[in-house]
Amino acid sequence: MVGYVVKSVATAPIDGQKTGTSGLRKKTAVFSSPNYLANWVQSLFYSLDGLAGATIALGGDGRYFSKEAIQIIARLAAGNGVAKLVVGQKGIMCTPAMSCVIRESKLYGGIILTASHNPGGPDEDFGIKYNTGNGGPAPESVTDAIFAHTKSISELKFAFAEDGSEDPFASADISKLGSTTFTTAGGSFEIEVISPTEQYVAMLKGMFDFTSMKALLAREDFKMLFDGMSGVTGPYARRLFVEELGAPESSLMRCEPLPDFGKGHPDPNLTYAAELVKHMDPKQNSDAPDFGAASDGDGDRNMILGKGFFVTPNDSVAVIAAEATSAIPYFQKHGLKGVARSMPTAGAIDKVAAKLGLECFVTPTGWKFFGNLMDAGRVQICGEESFGTGADHVREKDGLFAVLSWLQILAYKNADSSKPLVSVEAIVKEFWSTYGRNFFSRYDYEGVESDAANKMMAHLEKIQEDMNASKDPSGLMTLGGFATKVKLAENFTYKDPVDGSVASKQGILFVFEEDSRIIFRLSGTGSAGATIRMYIEKYEPDATQTDKDAQVALKPLIDLALEVSQLKEFTGRNEPTVIT
Repeated sequence: MVGYVVKSVATAPIDGQKTGTSGLRKKTAVFSSPNYLANWVQSLFYSLDGLAGATIALGGDGRYFSKEAIQIIARLAAGNGVAKLVVGQKGIMCTPAMSCVIRESKLYGGIILTASHNPGGPDEDFGIKYNTGNGGPAPESVTDAIFAHTKSISELKFAFAEDGSEDPFASADISKLGSTTFTTAGGSFEIEVISPTEQYVAMLKGMFDFTSMKALLAREDFKMLFDGMSGVTGPYARRLFVEELGAPESSLMRCEPLPDFGKGHPDPNLTYAAELVKHMDPKQNSDAPDFGAASDGDGDRNMILGKGFFVTPNDSVAVIAAEATSAIPYFQKHGLKGVARSMPTAGAIDKVAAKLGLECFVTPTGWKFFGNLMDAGRVQICGEESFGTGADHVREKDGLFAVLSWLQILAYKNADSSKPLVSVEAIVKEFWSTYGRNFFSRYDYEGVESDAANKMMAHLEKIQEDMNASKDPSGLMTLGGFATKVKLAENFTYKDPVDGSVASKQGILFVFEEDSRIIFRLSGTGSAGATIRMYIEKYEPDATQTDKDAQVALKPLIDLALEVSQLKEFTGRNEPTVIT
């Protein structure tokens, strides 16, 4: 055993350490500046009750600065009385796997080093978040306490080697599995390095029928392609799709985790996963696969593609819910009582809930809102339009769960190998013929000057105030030159049905009589400036009209949204950064 001592190191508050719904995200240069990370981690430990003797998990997406961050966190953990750190090998632990490890090993909580779908590298982004003992993101009571401590912090409780050197835990090689124990006066500190894949893969194998999926992948007329986007899911994908399901290595692309994500943007959408989209397009690739998928930097998001066909996240989670108890063993065993979506997410899953007699909840954006509903047993499947899909097996969105769900549905639909392949496109169009289609698009304006974004939102709130003050006798309102009346104009407020907490100002929405909507909200997932997200949705119940291009079907609403918001005038942006 190697010894260490705990010493207090003076520090001072650093501005701008407010934790958002997905943790704290800043440029790597900010995180690597003196005491920036240490201040936040120490503030976290100050905010946690019963920390002495606790076991905490630590890992992340392997982005640049992760190794240094792990060293800092380990020294602070020991200095604050944590008894043990469970660290993913090489510092790797995808976000849903972290939730799995916390829950199945009954740990106190876990620290995840990730900026999710944001780019990485010395000039890009870094992030940190804390998950509680239920495996889900810290609630606002914890994040508020962290922020309060960052504004008053004066000391850091660091572990030092007995010989005076700064890193007392250098002998713990996180590239190798195993455990190392260190001692101090009256106590000890253990670092255990575990496989980042073992528990998570075992859990997934208990949820899905790997035999039927393996048979699907063995068909001569079926081929898949998974894009890891040089993020954390590469090792998980190789283990699941190649080693367990028998897919060839050629079924994987960009599945080696890189600290800068290969200088790419690890966000699985049509813009940043353009290489995968090109591979899946039969017009550009005569040997296009039948099924394609991508995941983001930390493994909690996903994109699903068929041959030349994009499945929106709204449709994806709705199809999974519609087929869950027929196709997926986990839901066949445990049943499906309820579903939930974030407010900006299109209402396709609502239609499924209505048909199947399920509870359906609409929450603010942020997976922690789903966690409360899951813990209470109210919902089992949840989704966000921002490419997040998950279930109650963990308390995070889970990209590989979504991919396996689609493979399971495809295996179920193609159980008779003598018949022609039922494609991803055919499954979605069958869904539209049953439930109608929720045409949907999201326009992202990234890196907008914060003051301009806030002025635009204030402008929209004033429009809503005026509209609500001048309702006609039927309670309907008018907006711009749009012919259909508005039945709801509000800044979304959510009261949690489990704990009664209220989240206000979660997005400005206008809901029209014809079951269409336009929504505006500022995203908290960037590391600098503001991201304006504009959402447009229109429901089409007529199955003969569901094949239209979404941008064509939504153009009148898109034009109205731009006109009413004056987005171009406020921001100077003529085009969005990303269109989904």
